Amino acid sequence: MEDDDPKLPISGKRNILITSALPYVNNVPHLGNIIGCVLSADVYARYCRLRGYNAIYICGTDEYGTATELRPKLLRRIAPQEKSATSTMPFIKKFMTGLILVLTKNTIQQLYCDTCNKFLADRLVEGSCPLCKYDSARGDQCESCGKLLNPTELIAPRCKVCQTTPEIRDTDHLFIDLPKLKAQLEGYINETSVRGSWSRNAVQTTNAWLREGLQQRCITRDLKWGVPVPHEKYKDKVFYVWFDAPIGYVSITSCYTSEWEQWWKNPKNVELYQFMGKDNVPFHTVMFPSTQLGTRENWTLMKTVSVTEYLTYKAVRKFSKSKGVGLFGNDVKDTNIPVEVWRYYLLINRPEVSDTSFEWEDLQAKLNDELLKNLGNFVNRVVSFIAKPENAGYGSIIPDAPGAESHQLTMSLSEKVGNLVEEYVEAMEKVKLKQGLKTAMLISGEGNAYLQTSEFWKLYKEDKPSCAIVIRSAAGLVHLLARLLEPFMPSFSHEVFKQLNLPPHFSLSDERAEVLQASRPWEILPPSHRIGTPQPLFKELKDEEVQQYKARFAGSQV
Repeated sequence: MEDDDPKLPISGKRNILITSALPYVNNVPHLGNIIGCVLSADVYARYCRLRGYNAIYICGTDEYGTATELRPKLLRRIAPQEKSATSTMPFIKKFMTGLILVLTKNTIQQLYCDTCNKFLADRLVEGSCPLCKYDSARGDQCESCGKLLNPTELIAPRCKVCQTTPEIRDTDHLFIDLPKLKAQLEGYINETSVRGSWSRNAVQTTNAWLREGLQQRCITRDLKWGVPVPHEKYKDKVFYVWFDAPIGYVSITSCYTSEWEQWWKNPKNVELYQFMGKDNVPFHTVMFPSTQLGTRENWTLMKTVSVTEYLTYKAVRKFSKSKGVGLFGNDVKDTNIPVEVWRYYLLINRPEVSDTSFEWEDLQAKLNDELLKNLGNFVNRVVSFIAKPENAGYGSIIPDAPGAESHQLTMSLSEKVGNLVEEYVEAMEKVKLKQGLKTAMLISGEGNAYLQTSEFWKLYKEDKPSCAIVIRSAAGLVHLLARLLEPFMPSFSHEVFKQLNLPPHFSLSDERAEVLQASRPWEILPPSHRIGTPQPLFKELKDEEVQQYKARFAGSQV
């Protein structure tokens, strides 16, 4: 739906276009899907808004592909409904027109199932991987070793619908001639991967593709469900999902604003950041840029790609939507664990450089020790003490704190916090989200240590001016933490601002010198400001609850 007043690039500001790999609708998204693309992109988009950048975040769902057509057949359910081609088709035609010089027709050998009476698209075939011998490799990619495949390369292939052995037949398909784009593509990758600080796994995967040599890549499939090829000769075929899905980013943007070209054909003023799991890398670092370059138009090419490794379930198997392995979004919804806890756990364990494992006991430890005892404890101690009536606290009023610059303990704290905020910004600018979150949590730890070392409860009786400095500075840290953590746990930050009796406006802008202000926490909240009512922010997750969840969610969903 088109916004009445959509965001458009602004001259003189950082204009950031963010995309997340489009989740398939072949099953409910699992936690691996969520952390790999959607949640990570959401965190970065929120960070951009926190910093005052002009950013939009584009996402949607991918309703095409073999997996979507296959799943109802395997479960003997209704077929997918045709409702999605209309918005994408104009952009497919636009790309096809520009790609005319790098498109070619080839007659290829493809697997045909006599029982099903049709050619089998790559995801309709399984067999043994010729490289690692994994016996359930798909016809397009081996989930075990990651190798991209053609169905005819599989050892002992079988039809996923009827399990019979298919035969090889000839059929015509459209290909994009990647070798014709080799020089342009490699120049783009070599320059942008360095300038855009691509994640290491993205660089490794892309270079592995290039080392194998660029080949002509088939962009059509023998399916009934998908974007139809706008050519009479190929009327019974649809486009390969990984050809049209990235084009979907453009078509989704056009649903937001008719002036979509200001974002997508504006490389001098727009930075494109893309988020995905590692199995989607070559489609975004090789295929989509090739499609854009091949049109010879002035497209906004990806600047930065942020890629995650796999999230495994209980250190046994990687989360898999197609195989129903793992903890899924509807499972999470059915727990009593708040959404900010799930967000925190996934992000603090974000598999940035290696696979990480989901463990119920680890979730429990992260909640009880890091969120409840560290972060929640710090915020609650500060707000609760301020809220105490006079003669026991400050009657809900932020105290004045003259002389903070001569208070040695506070100045030591301010130096540490100032350095940590700079480290937070540096990590987030490089899309090191896990490091950014860890750094913010270190500030909470410093706040707790500051309270303990100051012994503010004694100062209140013996040295009220020093106590006022400590409490006002600690209240400033609470405000700062709510802002730093908003990209990661927005509902937590909203609740903290509510308890501080502040509107939910979160900012860490250079224009307002708010990064520098972090090193002067006693100046963040004004004296005489009246706070709201303190409330516990987190609830302990008990052993018996963990055991119930482990029994309830065994890790596999049909």
